[in-house]
Amino acid sequence: MAEIIAFVIYFVSMLAIGLVFFLRSKSAGEKEYFLGGRSMGPWVTALSAQASDMSAWLLMGLPGSILAFGLGQAWIGIGLAIGTAANWIIVAKRLRRFSSAANDSITLPQYLSNRFASKSLVLQIICAVIFLVCFTVYVASAFTAGAKVFVTVFPQLDQSVAMLIFALILIIYTFLGGFKAVCWTDFFQGLLMLVALLAVPIIVVCTMNLDSSVLNEVYTYKGNEYAFNANLFSASWQEIVSGLAWGLGYFGMPHILVRFMSIKKSSMIKKSATVAIIWVVISLFSTILIAYFGRIMIGKELIEAGLTENVFIVVARKLFPGFIAGLLLSAIIAASMSTADSQLLVASSSFTSDIYKPLFRKNASDKELLWVGRVVVLIVAVVAYFIASSKADGAAAIMDMVGNAWAGFGSSFGPVVLLSLFWKRMTYKGAVAGIIGGAVADVLWFIFLSASTGVYELLPGFVVGFVCCVAVSLVDKKPSQEIEAIYNMATDKTIDD
Repeated sequence: MAEIIAFVIYFVSMLAIGLVFFLRSKSAGEKEYFLGGRSMGPWVTALSAQASDMSAWLLMGLPGSILAFGLGQAWIGIGLAIGTAANWIIVAKRLRRFSSAANDSITLPQYLSNRFASKSLVLQIICAVIFLVCFTVYVASAFTAGAKVFVTVFPQLDQSVAMLIFALILIIYTFLGGFKAVCWTDFFQGLLMLVALLAVPIIVVCTMNLDSSVLNEVYTYKGNEYAFNANLFSASWQEIVSGLAWGLGYFGMPHILVRFMSIKKSSMIKKSATVAIIWVVISLFSTILIAYFGRIMIGKELIEAGLTENVFIVVARKLFPGFIAGLLLSAIIAASMSTADSQLLVASSSFTSDIYKPLFRKNASDKELLWVGRVVVLIVAVVAYFIASSKADGAAAIMDMVGNAWAGFGSSFGPVVLLSLFWKRMTYKGAVAGIIGGAVADVLWFIFLSASTGVYELLPGFVVGFVCCVAVSLVDKKPSQEIEAIYNMATDKTIDD
């Protein structure tokens, strides 16, 4: 009962935030709904960016993988920590300035078109369609993960009912409050995730007798047997390279990059970067500790039961009383929601700003665009719900598709975003070539070489995308004076944004 009370408090809080921002922004327009009017503070920007980045994967997928296969999987966490730091230090401030200089762009596709003063809508529409499709699948996976946690915590609930509850709460506060509601809910969800991730390993250290003999009682799955793993800390070169390659994905993640565009002033980025980097390092390190201690406490039984992803849930329930355990388990729901809400909004903004307005209603009012955006949020969520609740084989493959989407976004958009911010000679055709080249290389590597090489497809996709963008830009004619003026304005430190 105590766990249920904790869950109810959490969900009521999320709905209240959505209602508050709906009442405060009834007359707001497109820019306010999709980008918060570029008025977000450094703390909210930092924590909302990191919470939207780390889904339930942080509390279920990563610790479950480490528990089952050893600490070699921890290299993914190391790669993500490095990628997060690099994204904030290298990209954040410049993207905020460039998106403002490029005709006050509010979506990533819009920025890439405006950055090169292009009147063509080809790149903008292609990007928007990719976003819409991929993020619908992402949201569907969040519904699936959220329902799984509900059913684990409340076995009496049917999975379809659990998924419906999760989806309705997520839809309501995103539909009503827009970007500000999403950022503020993500802010509190980020704090909850951090507290949960810190609490578990701290209590484990304080309550367990972690002598050397206990620490070595670790089992790993080999063939058809569970055997002692004497090389727990070892990792193959493929695990190291692929883990570090995960970090490259950040440069092309729309739901993270849009946070950089939303901050009130680029001068606030330094504080946001400090908060975000500290958050992600502590969170990922704590996740690795939870997995490691989980192997010691309950590793063998979870591996034998095929429930390694439940390590956080089981450990939290063992260590904490009902109400506190309920709050800690709410962190898993928070992780799922904080990612799904951002993806809903980015998919909606891409359709509204990059397809609906330029193709169908060029003179649409801000109020019209706001309500179109809300309707798209609803439509994407409904489609995602039906995909997630489908009993067909396709639904079972959603998590695999989402696993590759990170590589797809990173390969397609990562090199283009970086070069657009740092290379004055880059051209519109180069951007198109980079996106297409990276995407094609990513897919081909995954299909033909990923299994045989053991190398994550993001790395070759990123390299090919980078080379295509540079090569085509150099062959293409030099950027016009108008394009150079945008670059100069964005890099002029005397101009206060």
